[in-house]
Amino acid sequence: MKIVHSWLLDLCPGLPDDTEAIAEALSDLGLAVESVDRVGASVAGVVTAKVLRTERHPNAAKVHRVYVDAGDGVERHVWCGAFNMSAGDVVPLATAGTAMPDGRLIEPKPILGIPSQGMLCSARELGLGDDHSGILLLPHDIALGVPYGEALGLREELVYDLDVLRNRPDAYGHLGVARDLAARFGVPFDYSPPAVEATGAPMTATVELVDGDRCPRFTSVVISGVRVAHSPDWMASRLSAAGMRPINNVVDVSNYVMLECNRPNHAYDYETLGGHGFRVRLAAEGETLVTLDGAERTLTADDLLICDGNDRPIGLGGVMGGQNTEISDDTTTVALETAWFEPLGIMRTAVRSGLRSEASARFERGMDPHGIGAGIARFVELLRITSPDLVVHEGAVDARSEHFPGATTITVRPGRVGAMLGTPFTAEQITALIEPIGFSCAPDGGNVAVTVPSWRPDCTLEIDIVEEVARHYGYAKLGKTVPKSSLPGGLSPVQQRRRRLREVLLGLGISEAMPHPFLSDGDLARAGLAADAVRLVNPLVVGDDVLRTSLRPGLLKAVAYNESYRTPNAAMFEIGHVYPPSDDVLPAEYEALGVVLAGREAPAAVDLWREIAAAMGWGARLDQGTVPAGLHPGRGATLSLGRDAIGVVGEVHPDVLDAYEVTERVAVLELNLSVLLATEPKVPQWKPTSRFPSSDFDLAFVLPDSVIAEKVDKAIRQGAGSALVDLALFDVYRGKGVPEGSRSLAYRLRVQAADRTFTDADLSAIREKVVAAVAKLGGQLRG
Repeated sequence: MKIVHSWLLDLCPGLPDDTEAIAEALSDLGLAVESVDRVGASVAGVVTAKVLRTERHPNAAKVHRVYVDAGDGVERHVWCGAFNMSAGDVVPLATAGTAMPDGRLIEPKPILGIPSQGMLCSARELGLGDDHSGILLLPHDIALGVPYGEALGLREELVYDLDVLRNRPDAYGHLGVARDLAARFGVPFDYSPPAVEATGAPMTATVELVDGDRCPRFTSVVISGVRVAHSPDWMASRLSAAGMRPINNVVDVSNYVMLECNRPNHAYDYETLGGHGFRVRLAAEGETLVTLDGAERTLTADDLLICDGNDRPIGLGGVMGGQNTEISDDTTTVALETAWFEPLGIMRTAVRSGLRSEASARFERGMDPHGIGAGIARFVELLRITSPDLVVHEGAVDARSEHFPGATTITVRPGRVGAMLGTPFTAEQITALIEPIGFSCAPDGGNVAVTVPSWRPDCTLEIDIVEEVARHYGYAKLGKTVPKSSLPGGLSPVQQRRRRLREVLLGLGISEAMPHPFLSDGDLARAGLAADAVRLVNPLVVGDDVLRTSLRPGLLKAVAYNESYRTPNAAMFEIGHVYPPSDDVLPAEYEALGVVLAGREAPAAVDLWREIAAAMGWGARLDQGTVPAGLHPGRGATLSLGRDAIGVVGEVHPDVLDAYEVTERVAVLELNLSVLLATEPKVPQWKPTSRFPSSDFDLAFVLPDSVIAEKVDKAIRQGAGSALVDLALFDVYRGKGVPEGSRSLAYRLRVQAADRTFTDADLSAIREKVVAAVAKLGGQLRG
């Protein structure tokens, strides 16, 4: 929100003319000042020029040739990429050698071999606002060849750029900001435009509220004697400084009242207003309206229309007026409309249509439903400056529905205020702090009955009044209080285990990844997982509306991304929540760990699980009889704890890798951390390190495919007993020499004694016990 310094001083003459003090006070009041800028100074070398004609060049699709006269009778040729001007328009021309505010130097650079003798400027290029949609069009009757600032009557203004939050709708007008500053500096504040006197014969613009819940109040007053002309220089200068382009006195006064009083309004040409009246209703599905910006809008049944007395749409309620009744140079009588709209409806329309206007920004935050009369009085007062014969007619209409809100009164407890802010406050102190900003206070026993002013619809609870007390007392004066708690500090056991798990994974050389937590249609199916999932009604990004049921899709996308940038063998993990659907209202949410090891096979994932299990004190059974979805049928297993599955381990199915365009093999490990982190880990037992040498030997067994490797692993460990210090499966073979339906599993065993060096006889005995244990599973030693 741009607040003009000279405007503030007009509204509150007692303010100090010290911009630094005002900026510091605004920030302390919660209206953060992002910058203090000087605007409105003319750019030297930019003069007014009239468009003589425009031409399209057959070889230039994005620019056209504009011929202009800068008042000296010399025809100049300018290339221009904007097409919003025509013959007779007056535009700002930056002549050759002009240094623009953005640092550009205007030089006669040729296009298609034809030099451009300057540049036509938009409002943003001249520092007159943010509009860069086209060239700035100046009034037709201003002098040519003079500096544009002189022609527009611009003067340098100091502007505070405020970051106004949604809970301060009153601060979207200079009036609300001035009221806060007057209270802070302890100077008088009195804003009371002269009352409107209806001296003209009865002339009415009727009002019919068809949908009064969306528009609880709508007023209209007819004003004649209007003479459309330029606005005073001071008004044009302030509007430009606030980011709005001056147009004519009627439109400028309307905008001025909006920026000053935070009161959007709209002036319609009374003679073109069908039926000389207004009808406020919801649009029919598919109904259209051409708004003031020239765009045709297709409406829905949730959009509010302002129609004329003949039910012809003439404006999109609370957002923007229509072209069919806009003010023209021939306008002499206007119907001034000022209304109060239900905020959520305006917000929905603005968001759906993508049409955000100064009016909609204010209406959707909440307006003052009772201050309409003051806004009309200010409009009349300002327009009378350029239209001295102005007449306000009898017959003004103030239509209200049963949904029109009344005053809000809140009981404020001084003890509660002190408890919240950490500083004691009496009822008298509270009254002294908030009455200067419009809150009416009355004693209520030991409490304060606070009546909220109509321009503060954000204040509905006691805590809102506490915030106002804090703002105007001064946050810096409240001091600092360290919260006290009866709970001991430190991490919970689950948090400690989670931190330990991260340390283990990072220590194994695996990097933490944070993929996008939401999925799109097809992501689960590509990963070979069930597509049934919970969907978001209002996703942050259109299309990303699926809550993930597994961390695998996001990690596979990360592998594909790394591979596309020639970074193979990526090892990544993610700890996050997943949301499998359930029969309950809420999904069966739990915390999960996902690990992907690109360029590695299933045994790498099994080894990783064993490393993690040993470090964390976890245990689980490897079940190859149940192949998890999306994993290779012969290289995947489920991790089970009792009867419950707590994870999967193995290798991603080749079809899944193809779907993600991954060329490497990828090992994967997924764990349910909500179960594992909540489990008290087994206390690790210390084992002495033997000082005697170890011995390695390899054994290969031929076993039926029905015998899972986990059972063979267990049998070998039982057979070798305490002498076994390491066991690794290093080869799986199917083919010549191995019967159909069987495969060869080759293991490397490392054995070691604590008290001696194993002899050949010792090793043979261990070997025989291992072979015998595997033979019970139907395994035969492969020769």
